[in-house]
Amino acid sequence: MQPFPSPRIPPNELRPGRHWYVTAAAISVVLIVLGAAIGVYGFKDAVDAVDTDNQFADGDTVTLRLDPRHEKAIWKEDDEFGSSSEEACAITGPGDPALTGPGIDVFLTRGQTWNPFYDIDVSRAGEYEVTCTSEGPSRYAVGDTGGLVALGGRLALAVLVPLLGIGVGAAVALVTAFRRRGHRRRLLAERHGTGDSRPAQRAPSGGAPRLP
Repeated sequence: MQPFPSPRIPPNELRPGRHWYVTAAAISVVLIVLGAAIGVYGFKDAVDAVDTDNQFADGDTVTLRLDPRHEKAIWKEDDEFGSSSEEACAITGPGDPALTGPGIDVFLTRGQTWNPFYDIDVSRAGEYEVTCTSEGPSRYAVGDTGGLVALGGRLALAVLVPLLGIGVGAAVALVTAFRRRGHRRRLLAERHGTGDSRPAQRAPSGGAPRLP
């Protein structure tokens, strides 16, 4: 006797729909691209964090165009004299500008190491004047508030975001596959009286079924 052909359920009848596989792939791709963008922009920002091409020395007054939407900081070159209690900067301009304590960070160029000296806090856009003084010869520059330490945090985020995307995408795909398989079994049971891949065999006519 030839075996019964396996009953088939059209794929478009199964739920959840197969579009969830596309959704899972899209989530993974979007978060992978986002992670790559975070890494690229983070590296670019770290490379250009400090404007070392426009340094100024003790007693110099520099005019800066500042905006509260873009945080800026004063950086000081790390020299052989180290820090001094007499080092200080002052800022004047519209509103009530202030210089606050910076975070811990570092910026490296060829033969130079820069450390954040002050964060600049302004309440409105405009032109401001900054003057720095110290006991010994020092060099200063204006830049962003983050350097290599901030870059490390962004690179960690650039790795975690794609991993999250891959994990979420894989989870959605697995849940979809599991639920579609369960739905197929329920449909088989409803239509053929069994959850197996083939319908139940009837006993031969004219007598009771034989026991195995």
